Amino acid sequence: MLTISGYQITEQLHESANSYIYRARRLSDHQAVVLKILKQDYPPPEKIAWFKREYETTHNLNDIKGVVDIYGLESDQNRFFIVLEDFGATSVDRLKLAGQMPLTDFLTLAISVTDILGQLHQRYLIHKDINPSNIILNSTTKQLKLIDFGISTVLSRENATFSNPNLLEGTLAYLSPEQTGRMNRAIDYRTDFYSLGVTFYELLTGQLPFPMPDALEVVHCHIARQPVPPHTIKPDIPQPISDVVMKLMAKNAEDRYQSTYGLQADLEESLRQWRTAGQLEPFPLGRADVSDRFEIPQKLYGRETEIAALMAGAERVSQGTRELMLVAGYSGIGKSALVQEIYKPLTRQHGYFIAGKFDQFQRDIPYASLIQAFQSLMRQLLTESEAAIATWRNKLVKALGSNGQVIIEVIPEVERIIGPQQAIPTLGPTEAQNRFNLVFKNFINVFTQPEHPLVMFLDDLQWADGASLKLIQLLMTAPESHYLFLMGAYRDNEVSPGHPLMLTLEDLKKANATVNQITLSPLTLAHLTQLLTDIFHCQPEVVKPLAELVHTKTAGNPFFVNEFLKSLYAEALVTFDYQQRGWQWDLATIQAQQITDNVVALMAEKIQKLPSATQAVLKLAACMGHQFELERLAMVSEQSPQDTATELWAAIAEGFVLPQSDAYKLMELEVEGLSEQVAASYK
Repeated sequence: MLTISGYQITEQLHESANSYIYRARRLSDHQAVVLKILKQDYPPPEKIAWFKREYETTHNLNDIKGVVDIYGLESDQNRFFIVLEDFGATSVDRLKLAGQMPLTDFLTLAISVTDILGQLHQRYLIHKDINPSNIILNSTTKQLKLIDFGISTVLSRENATFSNPNLLEGTLAYLSPEQTGRMNRAIDYRTDFYSLGVTFYELLTGQLPFPMPDALEVVHCHIARQPVPPHTIKPDIPQPISDVVMKLMAKNAEDRYQSTYGLQADLEESLRQWRTAGQLEPFPLGRADVSDRFEIPQKLYGRETEIAALMAGAERVSQGTRELMLVAGYSGIGKSALVQEIYKPLTRQHGYFIAGKFDQFQRDIPYASLIQAFQSLMRQLLTESEAAIATWRNKLVKALGSNGQVIIEVIPEVERIIGPQQAIPTLGPTEAQNRFNLVFKNFINVFTQPEHPLVMFLDDLQWADGASLKLIQLLMTAPESHYLFLMGAYRDNEVSPGHPLMLTLEDLKKANATVNQITLSPLTLAHLTQLLTDIFHCQPEVVKPLAELVHTKTAGNPFFVNEFLKSLYAEALVTFDYQQRGWQWDLATIQAQQITDNVVALMAEKIQKLPSATQAVLKLAACMGHQFELERLAMVSEQSPQDTATELWAAIAEGFVLPQSDAYKLMELEVEGLSEQVAASYK
């Protein structure tokens, strides 16, 4: 057992990938404490920063009785540890309560956890790892608290990326669908409701809803499979309580509870009935569930036909075909959002999704977008097990033969899988081009297999270089090419019949390649009315006049619609009335504000409201492309990564910068001249 100066360790409580948890006694005052100790003796700076952030987050919650008190952050011989209170509690999972709790005890516990979670959400904090091991209970006093804020966030929304399940933040069995990164949905406070639902499910039934051993199968279940209702597993569970759990575990956040207030009211009604009558009569759920959060639903409106076409294409490819699916439309119309709907069927098929984006100012760099896409694939592969990486190594070496260096020269990450390769002979330009095309075709065939189809999304094809277009043509016409779904998005208003992209598509059609196209139109008044109905939780006739105004101002462009609505809320033109328990607005006041109907001006105005230091660091980020690493930005801005991150914070909070798993991404601002004018604001 570890020894820590100044403390006598008495018991190990838990061990995770990053830390040990021990009970201990502080020698200076004999105070009983709990120590959370980083595993590494000499942790890297980013691990120390993560640990300090957890300490600061928890320390800022010390006034909430339902959060474990924190005494300090200390180190002993380069080993960092957090000192926490010990109130004689044990985690709910170690107490072995699952499936064993009397209903009164379960409801009492559920109400307490919900109340604590509500206090966290009032602080705009998302826990992101609610599960029985992070709920601790003193069995004697019945005092209950939440612990482990290591991955919690105070961002209103976060974006999880499509990645290997082994890299996901949180505890896989309890992850919300959006936390898997495969739902085309951002993470907000309602992710905690899903995890809470899984926790309640396990405590009631004694089993997890999705107890599969395969991680990818669990991910697929979270996003696509309905759990067996708790009362079906254990008939003595009253159906209203089973219904509460199923509502918490809805796949779409919009279908879950929208507030802890509404959830707590239903749990308290259940407890009242159970105590007075010993049974529960059915009652409508969510009667008190009104949220004061301004949340724009993330589901796609008016895209049912297009999503069906996308799913049909994915199904055809999973049967062994190759297909090019083009998504056309104005900038801001929702092309990328539509494409990401492919995540769900692709997870079921155990496929890979990779993406690249052509850059208006990098057309002279051949294959830039394709290289970007396959670099992300290599990073995905390198997160797999050693056995899986060895299998990929054998397949790649066999496919590439003596030409491995051809691929390494454009995708250096490949060398981390197959190792150094022999030099390749120098050829003339035409021969070198032909060699590359042949080797790349063999390379991509390794990943397009029945057991794992490949989806490759190339954005902004209107800016594609000639070499990339020729390679796309080769991949789509090669007889040995199967299980490949190539999706490309482009702005159809920026290409003429003589554009290289259009000429390439004509050649593909002449070669009988499968080419399908989806053209996205603006949202109609009916779509906007439904959107506003969902935002404000009221009848369509109430929001229709506002929907008409929004439609007039935005012409139904989804990007502009979202930004326009956010500006109404930011300017307090739409507010929540706590007495009436509903949203209110005054149409005449909104019209009198003369809010611009130009999205460029609206976004530029929002940027100008950011702190000057944030604007300065955004100038540099904008010059680095649509994606950047914090360390590189810090180097360019000549300051520490911590200071750079601090200056970025306001831009992240406003949605201009999106944190990814391994980088940061600038909001896509290419809306009819927006990139140029916003760049002017940046620069």
